[in-house]
Amino acid sequence: MEKIRIGTRSSELALYQANTVARLLNDLGHQSTVIKIDSLGDQDLKTPLYELGVTGIFTKSLDVALLNKDIDIAVHSLKDVPTKIPNGITQAAVLKRGNFNDVLILKKDENFFENETATIATGSLRRKAQWLHRYPKHTITGLRGNVNTRLQKVEDNEWDGAIFAVAGLGRLNLLPSKEKHIKLDWMTPAPAQGAIMIACLEENEVVLEACKGLNDEDTAACVGIEREFLRVLEGGCTAPIGALATIREEEIKFKGVLFSPDGKNKLEFTKVTTKDEIGDLGAFAANYILNRGGKKLMRNNISIEKKIQVYSTKYLSKDQTLKLSSGIGASMNDFISIKYNRVKPTIVKNPIKNVIFTSQNAVESLLYSFAASELDFTNIFCVGRRTKRLIEKKIGKVTHIESSAEKLANYLSANLKNESYTFFCGNKRRDDLPEILSKQNIEVNEVECYSTLLSSKKIEDKFNGILFYSPTGIESYLIKNTRKSLVAFCIGETTANEARKHFENVIVAEVSTVNSVIESVNNYYQNSK
Repeated sequence: MEKIRIGTRSSELALYQANTVARLLNDLGHQSTVIKIDSLGDQDLKTPLYELGVTGIFTKSLDVALLNKDIDIAVHSLKDVPTKIPNGITQAAVLKRGNFNDVLILKKDENFFENETATIATGSLRRKAQWLHRYPKHTITGLRGNVNTRLQKVEDNEWDGAIFAVAGLGRLNLLPSKEKHIKLDWMTPAPAQGAIMIACLEENEVVLEACKGLNDEDTAACVGIEREFLRVLEGGCTAPIGALATIREEEIKFKGVLFSPDGKNKLEFTKVTTKDEIGDLGAFAANYILNRGGKKLMRNNISIEKKIQVYSTKYLSKDQTLKLSSGIGASMNDFISIKYNRVKPTIVKNPIKNVIFTSQNAVESLLYSFAASELDFTNIFCVGRRTKRLIEKKIGKVTHIESSAEKLANYLSANLKNESYTFFCGNKRRDDLPEILSKQNIEVNEVECYSTLLSSKKIEDKFNGILFYSPTGIESYLIKNTRKSLVAFCIGETTANEARKHFENVIVAEVSTVNSVIESVNNYYQNSK
């Protein structure tokens, strides 16, 4: 077989790992050569990893080289490898794991712990969150670069310490004396920290066979659990996630954690089982955390350390949040909540000829009180396409739809003025529709089937913009906030008209959807650069 071409980054640590693989292959009788390939992560040494906007920044260049067949294998620190490996590439082997712990390198000594405050350097969001969880009054400052560069920065700056991986320092014989470091065995490491992984093309059977002899089965099993935990949480480099699986004899011990970026919130899963009962342990642990507050925590994590920060006055789905440009972070909370009212059975006891819905909340609240089979309506009029879809899915065919309550009222006044209507609404309903109809002497029977409750939050000064989806959301915001300099992104003109009373800059989405509001945020800040 020809020499195996080993692709690697050009940092000293990456070269150490590649040369280790070369030596092990040589021990098995395979000749090899090392080829250096730089990555985006090596080129940009200032921006924190979680601001670069992509996962796999340390592996992408090597992936391309593999797919182009410029190299035969790529050697990675497995913690840098995305959980989704590109099509055509496979994990060929995982070497026996090194030390998986983190370590604090001291600027002077441990005496700074006696002070109320301290400054600790790290470029890792996971390390930052865990340190702040334990020492909430400390300050975290960014730290990027290869191992030697980061050690030099500790010397050059007046920090109290900086956090490193023990494995990297140990492999380069750079771990300081015991007086100058503290092992952080309380800190949960990154998934697969301390493990070296070899990747190659799925089709390269000769190289795959050569790498089999380098694979450590216990290490592969442990990091497999950790990376599955990470995959299901889908944290990549943008969430404070830690995971560690260890094997002792036939017993596996696993711990997975998810933090908020400020370290204030922590969700944890631990389990001890046997090697024969691993099953889907990583996925089970991740889902356990997601179902106990992890989903909310993950949504908020997406806003981490972005240069532009916006605040949504309702919770966005994960897919919606990810539609924001990579440089925009989002925090969120529900500024209004809905309470369904019990509607008297006599309201729908007899068939109703004409009904009006101007929101999905009204439809859902009515279905809270009655089964769809109990609702006998001849004509259903509504506002909004999403409301229409919900009605036709749950109740029946919509007779007519308009984009606003005002337009619907004008339509009814012009075409069906001799009719009477039952209007299912909330306590915060707009006056447009009933006022227009009453002026035409059209009878409207209002049924308050839900209540809108205001739930305001104080917005920090770091935010540049705020997303509103209704005038009621603005009303709730004003309970605890007075700042007018925020850019108000509004879902429609009705909401925008209310926002203009309180904000200097109001942007209206092109169409009345959440995704359109998000797009207006992206467009505004793109044009503002």
